[in-house]
Amino acid sequence: MRVSIDDVAARAQVSTATVSRALRGLPKVNPATRERVLAVAQELGYVPSPSATRLATGRTKTVGVLVPFIDRWYFAHALEGIDQELREHGYNLLLFSLGGYQHGQQRRFTEQMVRKQIDALVVLCLGLTATELEELQRTQVPMISVGGPVEGCRGVHVDDSAAASAATQHLIDLGHRRIGHLRGGINDEKNFVVPALRSEAFDATMRSAGLEIRPEWNIAGDFTVGEGQAAAARLFDLPGERPTAVFCGSDEMALGLMFEARRRGIRVPEDLSVIGIDDHDFSAPAGLSTIAQEPVEHGRRAARMLLAVLDGESGAIQEQLMPFSLVQRESTAQLRG
Repeated sequence: MRVSIDDVAARAQVSTATVSRALRGLPKVNPATRERVLAVAQELGYVPSPSATRLATGRTKTVGVLVPFIDRWYFAHALEGIDQELREHGYNLLLFSLGGYQHGQQRRFTEQMVRKQIDALVVLCLGLTATELEELQRTQVPMISVGGPVEGCRGVHVDDSAAASAATQHLIDLGHRRIGHLRGGINDEKNFVVPALRSEAFDATMRSAGLEIRPEWNIAGDFTVGEGQAAAARLFDLPGERPTAVFCGSDEMALGLMFEARRRGIRVPEDLSVIGIDDHDFSAPAGLSTIAQEPVEHGRRAARMLLAVLDGESGAIQEQLMPFSLVQRESTAQLRG
């Protein structure tokens, strides 16, 4: 037989309202009373009904996460950080996955998908149209972005322009002048701001150094290992001289490029220096130089901001630029005469 809140109240000799307040951690409950209620609830095996809790508090104790991909390195790690923080505070995570690119089809997430299901929403590095943003704002739940700027939404992310500039400048400081670029593809740039920010920063840093930007060495790789390898093959198949260094807009593309270079007998870094952005789990074993960021901490920081808002702290959601750092490993080296 299911244990009710009335059973807990009777055993603890308090009102059901006191039981409710004690279990929810609300103030104005005597510490000794709270301890007694918690002990009785545990002894009886009382599990609050989610629907009853929702009626009593107006809360679902659930935070939604809108994600374009589940299998990308950054998204998976940011999700882990969000989930860790929510679990520590008794909240659940509800995932709204767009299932990747929709091949021109209209994306299917609306106000009705999230209404009454969640208390707050995290948007993972996804460019929202004005209509989509308006629909989500109509839910009147706190909202924050993670992983890159989202227009109309405060967020937690690194300065992607500065990160890409630091990676490019690292190659320039090593003496490289013929530098290629593996960037996000058309779908990436249509759906996210980050790939364009990184590409624009590469161009600006090259121009500032007075270096030529070779259009044929600017190749789309769609931010994945496989596409990075395919992009590298196109780069290496070009006639004439090759770049002596390549900046890749993500570590996954850089790893793909390194695989293709090894397949062709192109030595890294003797013949070609390579740098990426992220510090992917495989980057250290591969010896890949990179601009390191910490998506787990990004997720945790965003979740903490949302929980602060739900706890009544005004102005808790702020634009938060997170740190990044240059990590030089074996894939980059001084240009050899």
